[in-house]
Amino acid sequence: MGVVNVTPDSFSDGGEWLEPDAAIAHGLELIADGADIVDVGGESTRPGAVRVGQQEELRRVGRVIAGLAAAGACVSIDTMRAQVAEAALQAGAALVNDVSGGLADPGMARLIADAGVPYVVMHWRGHSRGMQDRAAYRDVVGEVRAELRQQVDAVVADGVDPAQIIVDPGVGFAKLAGHNWALLARLGEISRLGGHGSPFRVLVGASRKSFLGRLLAAQDGQPRPFASCDLATISVTALAAAAGAWCVRVHSVAGNADAVRVAARWRQAASGDGSGQAQAQAPARGYGDQYGTGEPG
Repeated sequence: MGVVNVTPDSFSDGGEWLEPDAAIAHGLELIADGADIVDVGGESTRPGAVRVGQQEELRRVGRVIAGLAAAGACVSIDTMRAQVAEAALQAGAALVNDVSGGLADPGMARLIADAGVPYVVMHWRGHSRGMQDRAAYRDVVGEVRAELRQQVDAVVADGVDPAQIIVDPGVGFAKLAGHNWALLARLGEISRLGGHGSPFRVLVGASRKSFLGRLLAAQDGQPRPFASCDLATISVTALAAAAGAWCVRVHSVAGNADAVRVAARWRQAASGDGSGQAQAQAPARGYGDQYGTGEPG
């Protein structure tokens, strides 16, 4: 999943793709580099961000989604608002990525149920302006699983089919660095929330986030710049995909696409095909078989 932020204030690439034509061109470039999905967002959700108005969010994303969809791209809308999601679906989006997991807008679950599209439910404790004040856990994996289960139960109660749901542990959202690492190391537990049959598909969004920059800080303690964390992101992608993540959300696609292919072959060998006869293959592209097979993408 390649990121197209149509915002002036996103943490890594804010302001780069504000013009619709530039955003569309960037999305198509991400697809050429190997992205299966292009995730378009018109509202920054970085720590401390102030919410943008609904009409402005719609203005930012509408033409971009329509242009990408017309070009054949599989488009995701990154929004917490049901009306924005509805407009995006009408413009050609195929998936809704809601960082609030249904908590910010009570109308979102009903829209998703009626539309029958895949829906990313992310672990969320509140809006960006104060979310890091809520980064307090005794058992981060256990608490994130329990809270995600509550979010999933709520949207299912509103009519969403569990088969539509993809879960996201919310790396960087009301999480400190140690919380992020713990969640990434135990992704298999995030997929198994209980009560809904098969494990959920898992989306991981760690690209360029500050916990990577702090890990790779210079000797003087200065964190590595966001855009210089792409190699670290690729490392996380490989590990997450090898652990069974369904999708990774990234800013720079080419190296991450390679990492996913390597991880897919690794998992194939680990499953017992060590004969050397099978050739490494890319994971199933896009949504050809009911929005993915569970293989990393």
